[in-house]
Amino acid sequence: MNGDFDGKVALVTGAAGGIGRSCALAFAARGAAVVVCDLVEPTDTAAEVECHGVKALSLQLDVADGSAVRDAVDAAARAFGRLDFANNNAGAVAVAQLADLTEDEWNRAASVNLGGVFLGMKYQIPHLLETDGAIVNTASIWSEQGWAVESAYVASKHGVGGLTRTVAVDYGRQGIRINAVLAGGIRPAMTAAALTEATAPILSPTTLGRYGEAPEAVVWLCSAGAAHINGAVLLVGGGTSPPDSEEPRPVRPGLS
Repeated sequence: MNGDFDGKVALVTGAAGGIGRSCALAFAARGAAVVVCDLVEPTDTAAEVECHGVKALSLQLDVADGSAVRDAVDAAARAFGRLDFANNNAGAVAVAQLADLTEDEWNRAASVNLGGVFLGMKYQIPHLLETDGAIVNTASIWSEQGWAVESAYVASKHGVGGLTRTVAVDYGRQGIRINAVLAGGIRPAMTAAALTEATAPILSPTTLGRYGEAPEAVVWLCSAGAAHINGAVLLVGGGTSPPDSEEPRPVRPGLS
């Protein structure tokens, strides 16, 4: 399918590494120019995007900052003259049992994981209305069940599914398709600091016996092959399930 996104423009948040970086490169491989955004400016990802022969724009962005999100989306549209696809992928983790979770940790996880999706769509939609574009929000397999010591992360990712389904109803007849992926069993996506004993079970083997690649679904949901899919929250986990052990997971306080 390389080349089917020629002339299109994609914006990806959380693009400095992990799932976001992989999605940015997947859009580029199919011919789209890519706007890559992250809390740390993702210049390395932008350089890799351009290796595919397409243009890239690298932006430093805190997705929890509404004015910064608005400015980034507007800058993307000005730079390329349009916006066709958006992957709201940036995420934050806070690992602690609820009584030990600080208010700042809770607020940061909620403002990035759910608030960042809200702000992204709020400012992306006016541009996507002009191109009959598509949005794919990144949630998690833990969006549909509980997971020990991850209350802030799981609750905010649950919200991404509900927000996606509702906004898809609002804008489907206006030409924008909005879907989400529940990612799991994906190659390590968070920073090395987050991959502790507490988070390692998320990366346990899947029923397919291999890790997955999130772009397999994200890019497809933006393609013509998914033209009749709207408001879907698609499980992309390779059959990942919680570990067999019922022992409580170790607790690592702090926010990553």
